[in-house]
Amino acid sequence: MTPADLPFVVAEHLDHFPHGFFARLGAGFLTSYTRTYLTGRHARAYVVEAAGHPVGFLVGVLDPPAHRRHVLRSHGPRLAARAVASLAVRPRLAWHFLRTRLGRYLRRLVPRRGTAGPAPSPGVTAVLSHVVVARQARSLGVGAALIGRFVADATEAGCARASLVTAAGPEGAGPYYERHGWLARGETRTPEGRLLATYDLPLSPRRPEGPDR
Repeated sequence: MTPADLPFVVAEHLDHFPHGFFARLGAGFLTSYTRTYLTGRHARAYVVEAAGHPVGFLVGVLDPPAHRRHVLRSHGPRLAARAVASLAVRPRLAWHFLRTRLGRYLRRLVPRRGTAGPAPSPGVTAVLSHVVVARQARSLGVGAALIGRFVADATEAGCARASLVTAAGPEGAGPYYERHGWLARGETRTPEGRLLATYDLPLSPRRPEGPDR
């Protein structure tokens, strides 16, 4: 993905995920946020083209904590300014943000002291954030190609697993991922009340190159 692809990526994101919080902040904020995937070495962003035109995209991260630090360090002030400007003209969304998300975002930024959470699973989990195939390119294997590339990069990076969320129930893509070896890990509900299903794909460690022994 290059900066020239951002108009296509943002338009498809808004079309396929209109209820996401970042999408509700508008195209300007979403463009700035998507750009962070192009500048972080722990992020991956791909576009598939057909006949010279983009028909699908995927964005994800190979090391979520490291990518979050990059976003805060390199893009934080710009994203914050964009978010404030978007919320200023969307008072209902601003109130919703204050009630449901502000505390959670602050907890991510401020280190927690004196508390012990559950032990993390061994190994790094790569996170597939969004994958979209334009409607005119469905059933051509575009989605499988994008996901396969991300899984290959995550395996190459030494990640222990890849993870994603999709809408739970018939409107989600759970059956598709299950057919490709992804394992259902549970469900969560967003602050907006949408039910999401989490899927993991265990990754085989990359074998070192060299002569057979």
